[in-house]
Amino acid sequence: MSDHQFIEAKLWEGIVQYPPEFVERYIAKGYWQGQTISQFFDDCVQKYATRTAIICADCHITYAELAQKVNLFAVYLAQKGYQTGDSVVIQLPNIAEFFIAYFASIRIGMRPVMSLPAHRHAEVSHFIGQTEARLYICAEQHMGFDYRTLARECQSRCPSLQQVIVIGNAAEFDAWPELSTVANRYVITAEITARHVAFFQLSGGSTGTPKLIPRTHDDYLYSVRASAEICQLDENTRMLMVLPVAHNFSLSSAGSLGLFFAGGTLVLAREPSPGTCFELIQTHKVTHVALVPALAAKWVEAVQQGARNIFADLEVVQVGGARLPDALARQLIEDYDCCLQQVFGMAEGLVNYTRYDDSVETIISTQGSRISADDEIKIVDDEDQELPAGETGHLLTRGPYTIRGYFKAEEHNRKAFTSDGFYRTGDLVRMTSDGNIIVEGRSKDQINRGGEKIATEEVEQVLNQHTQVIQSALVAMPDHMLGEKSCAFIQWRREAHDPAPVRLNMQLRQHVQQSGLATFKIPDHIEFVEDMPYTALGKIDKKELRQRLIKASN
Repeated sequence: MSDHQFIEAKLWEGIVQYPPEFVERYIAKGYWQGQTISQFFDDCVQKYATRTAIICADCHITYAELAQKVNLFAVYLAQKGYQTGDSVVIQLPNIAEFFIAYFASIRIGMRPVMSLPAHRHAEVSHFIGQTEARLYICAEQHMGFDYRTLARECQSRCPSLQQVIVIGNAAEFDAWPELSTVANRYVITAEITARHVAFFQLSGGSTGTPKLIPRTHDDYLYSVRASAEICQLDENTRMLMVLPVAHNFSLSSAGSLGLFFAGGTLVLAREPSPGTCFELIQTHKVTHVALVPALAAKWVEAVQQGARNIFADLEVVQVGGARLPDALARQLIEDYDCCLQQVFGMAEGLVNYTRYDDSVETIISTQGSRISADDEIKIVDDEDQELPAGETGHLLTRGPYTIRGYFKAEEHNRKAFTSDGFYRTGDLVRMTSDGNIIVEGRSKDQINRGGEKIATEEVEQVLNQHTQVIQSALVAMPDHMLGEKSCAFIQWRREAHDPAPVRLNMQLRQHVQQSGLATFKIPDHIEFVEDMPYTALGKIDKKELRQRLIKASN
């Protein structure tokens, strides 16, 4: 096998490809334009070279300056021996180095994995192991957490990991390179096509550790361009990035890539508090921001307590990641003069937006309509039979930017996708007569904690490893700020000298934390029970447990 054949085989390993007839359709309709993300970025730089691309703290970076940093870091990576088909896990807060690492690694044909700051060694080591990543890039610390300890754990677990680059005090690892050392050198852009996988996004993890979502250059850039058009971004747009910059919502809906496509300026916020963000909005004359419902509620609370009505200063506030309560949507529009856009989508593909010319009631009560006429949507019952219009059922979808399978997950793909390629989103929805989606809940056993998805099975497995836990059940409990929080029901193996309930609670929280799961997966509330309720089939009756929580809150 030649080197080219070896690399080509490596690029397609574990990837479910679009069927040829769909490829032809999407190309013929102009959705897929044969442009790689590197070519996309180069076009943006050529058009907007002297404009400011990124504001990060006191640093203002033009498109041309960003391109120079990207090219130099690509040279550094190539000199280190990284090549087409290699993977890199990038876990960075909202700093400019994220974009340098992202565009540079793609330029030489590497495939970045978009890890979020909240992930811990259980998730990050899984990403490294599944992709056989040779490189991990992180910050020294963020929000009080030292990522060097995480890197050490990953090194001990992952044989493929050869290098760790740390931004800040690197300790025994490699520091972010001084790029002037590779000045006046260039790297040849990788010989890949727009059909190849550009990078990996992450699923919400409905059945445990997040699945890897392979996004191709063609499919992802179509959603970026179409989103930028729907959101009406232009060179005067100044977007504040509050949510994690690697998140799919932040990257493409319309996100930073949509903003770069339009020639706007991205303002990076290191943390999402009203105090920090309100000041950035005023200082940099921000026009657009994307929030999850929990953050929108916190910002409303800050305004109610006397802060400036920042919502009236912004041209657009996007809210997505979880269902926005109708009451909060109405409050934003009617009380705070907010131009609201609801967004409902998933890293696997399908994205819906309310449009600016929709009626107020549509913007308040729906999660919008699809990007593309070729976003095929089915709403089905438990037997996969399509339901009449207006009825609530399971959302299935396929289209020009919806994946056909997770990476190296053949068994899971058989459950997550139909035989004809429709993705089972796990959402319960209904559709209005004019084509807008209304999200009614989740069919998967998953908790949506302010936009962060928690797979109950994953947390239960950790809880059940505690020596005094007989069994556990993690369920959602209503929360006015986050939408949902997690409550762990614990059947406890009693001993003669059990500590007080408060101490037991603390022990279990520490147990989950020490397992290496993300911090948002630690149960918000713990209930100790003598026995669990069961269904007729002998399974723990989580519906009954949820009802207990609802009754207790009334």
